[in-house]
Amino acid sequence: MGVLHRFLDASPLKKKYRAMQTVRVKVKMDCAGCEKRVRDAVSSMKGARKVEVDRKKSLVIVSGYVESEDVLNEVKGTGKTTAVLWPYVEHNLVEYPYIAGAYDKKAPSGFVRDVPQAHANPNSPQHVLANFFNEEDPNACSIM
Repeated sequence: MGVLHRFLDASPLKKKYRAMQTVRVKVKMDCAGCEKRVRDAVSSMKGARKVEVDRKKSLVIVSGYVESEDVLNEVKGTGKTTAVLWPYVEHNLVEYPYIAGAYDKKAPSGFVRDVPQAHANPNSPQHVLANFFNEEDPNACSIM
């Protein structure tokens, strides 16, 4: 019985399942034709469930059972060779949105680059004092 299981586990017919995820790609689109070409290419991908294209933000959002590199290659296949994975986060999700390297004039409104310098250090005195009386922190003050 053990030999049979060993052969079944090593079978090449076993499928590798992809996880459901959302992939964001930054791609410059100048006209409705570019937008349609990118939308059609990404929509035809196997596993793509939902596709959103925002030409004003230069953003393509693909949700489904797809890999980020596959989506990027599909967009680049339409002639958009400057396409990159979305490098921005919303400005209210970082502590220091205007620090050098995070602020980008080319970023869409309300977004900054996702760089480590923009995020706060969890060991800084401000965060330690803010969490000192936190009920959810097991290492917090036990007076309360």
